[in-house]
Amino acid sequence: MASLIERKQHRARLRIIEAADDLFADRGFNAVSVSDIAERAEVGRTTFFRHFGDKQEVVFAREREVLALIAVEDVPAPGADPSDLIEALRALQPIILGVTSRMTADADAFRRHMRLVQAHPELGERDAAKLQEIADLLGDLLTNRGWDASVATLSGRLAVACFQAARRESTDPTDLAERTRRALERILGLRP
Repeated sequence: MASLIERKQHRARLRIIEAADDLFADRGFNAVSVSDIAERAEVGRTTFFRHFGDKQEVVFAREREVLALIAVEDVPAPGADPSDLIEALRALQPIILGVTSRMTADADAFRRHMRLVQAHPELGERDAAKLQEIADLLGDLLTNRGWDASVATLSGRLAVACFQAARRESTDPTDLAERTRRALERILGLRP
């Protein structure tokens, strides 16, 4: 059970995220300052910076939550061959599909997020870095369970590449998980 202070901090964080989302949608990313976000969220600048390093980081607040969830996921240990790439990727399949579903659960918010990221190169760079973090984390999950390190790294990157390919070809977040699943199935079907 979270303490009163923790609950207040969590509510302040959510208000900041919602305020930033509203302001970015209304005014555009460049026309919004940290002070604008703090004022709309009814928090001080100090509180803003307690939760976020800059306004770019607010754009990726949901991805940070996804990273925290991935970190506690469990993957199966390898079978007879810890260097079996297809089996390692299969072990990651439910996690990347769960991440995709979670990220697109609010389709309108996902659309706004992607429009914002696509409109600003600096956000596109941060998006690429966040996806790299997800790939690294997926690889670490496998490595920690005993999979071969190079296979684990490649599997994490392939899982994220399937998500990226699906995201690139789809304009509808409601089918992104299904498109990601199909991309994964294409790779999983490559077993010699």
